[in-house]
Amino acid sequence: MRKKAPEAVRRSLLDHAASIAAEQGINAVTTQAVAAGAGVTKGGLFHHFSSKDALLDEMVMDIMRQLDKAIDAAIAADPEPYGSFTRAYVACALGPEHHDLGRAWKTLGVSLAAEERLHSLWSSWLRKRLAAHAVTDGDLVHEIVRLAADGAWLAQGKDDERDPETAQRLRIGLDELTRTGLK
Repeated sequence: MRKKAPEAVRRSLLDHAASIAAEQGINAVTTQAVAAGAGVTKGGLFHHFSSKDALLDEMVMDIMRQLDKAIDAAIAADPEPYGSFTRAYVACALGPEHHDLGRAWKTLGVSLAAEERLHSLWSSWLRKRLAAHAVTDGDLVHEIVRLAADGAWLAQGKDDERDPETAQRLRIGLDELTRTGLK
């Protein structure tokens, strides 16, 4: 039956790897733990991913594809092009409407901190996104806002302890900076 659903098995492996990374850290992502969580053998995991590194790389790339979709949707819904990428970035990192991305951001955070190779994937993704939005989001204020969002995202750490009201005020303040600049 599994042979007829290879994408479902692959999806389950990626989801379990991300879940383990978010909950226990990247070092806990072992081929045995991921395979067991997905209900397949280690051989089944290696059918989809040639190595643990290949699994981790694809996990991070999968998260970045999820972020791409969410960011692109937020940009499309934003009537003001100037700063739209940065507002979308902040919304995905901190906004309650993207709460479903919370685990993805946490997984990404622990992964990037632990593995230089994975950090390089992120850096490459971000450089491409910034190049694509250089006209609308290439100034210093937008960079400061994105870095502040990154800091807030990393400060949340493994457990999201920021109260929702404070998080919302922070997000609104960063959003406002993308529109008005520094005063």
